[in-house]
Amino acid sequence: MANRLEAVCIDATGAGLVDSLSGIPLITVKDKDGAFLTNSVVEAHRMNSPYMLEGDDTALFERLKTELDIEDKDGVVDIPKFARFVFKYDTNSILHGLFLSKSNLAGGRYKLTRVLSSFIEATDVQPVISGGVKLDRVSPSGGDAGAEKGYGHIPYSRTEYTAASIKCYFSVDVSLIRSYRLDSSANELVFTLALWKIRSFLAKGLRLRTACDLRVKSPLVATQPDGFDIPDLASLGKGLRQAIDRCKDAGLFADPPLHITYSKPKK
Repeated sequence: MANRLEAVCIDATGAGLVDSLSGIPLITVKDKDGAFLTNSVVEAHRMNSPYMLEGDDTALFERLKTELDIEDKDGVVDIPKFARFVFKYDTNSILHGLFLSKSNLAGGRYKLTRVLSSFIEATDVQPVISGGVKLDRVSPSGGDAGAEKGYGHIPYSRTEYTAASIKCYFSVDVSLIRSYRLDSSANELVFTLALWKIRSFLAKGLRLRTACDLRVKSPLVATQPDGFDIPDLASLGKGLRQAIDRCKDAGLFADPPLHITYSKPKK
């Protein structure tokens, strides 16, 4: 679900963020000719990507060492300070977690737990059996080549599944956000961004795979705290813009965002 909640953030080019999130920092990687390769939102391990920490461009590694005053192995790991660094360079990772597994970065002890988590659960699941035939209009029998090569009419069966009920659950750990001791405007942005991602996923991210297109039948309801009214997507978009501007004015974002030039490390 983390990948799906991040997918709603990426614009049509695949290289940047949608307009609602413009101004939020992320780390972009380009090749030596300036062509886009990847960024910290689409990378599976986010800031811990080898394209950001294993290439010849050591800009991110040096900033980590300098701004966090990292010891190679020993020493106290200041997680709130790390969270402020992550918020500054790749705000998205505050929500979805991060693990810097490099032994030369405090022995691989820098970790952020997920603030936003989610799962989809189906009940009373039943198989649906169907099938068909792949038609060969030229040689129905397949001739000497036979079905092994893909010729001829080839029947097939398929098993899919349906369910009486499918529910999606989300959790936003507000206490974890507070534990990072971020600026108040940063806390507001992180919480609003989490709700915006949830609303955006439910609005346009429900094609989970082939033959699995879902739509929302019941309203999104907060079970804890009681009585919390989750804003709609338009209201969250306005709130995001205000929070982004406040964070910019407070100097909480990297300016300019970090760009890395990747070339393969020497063996």
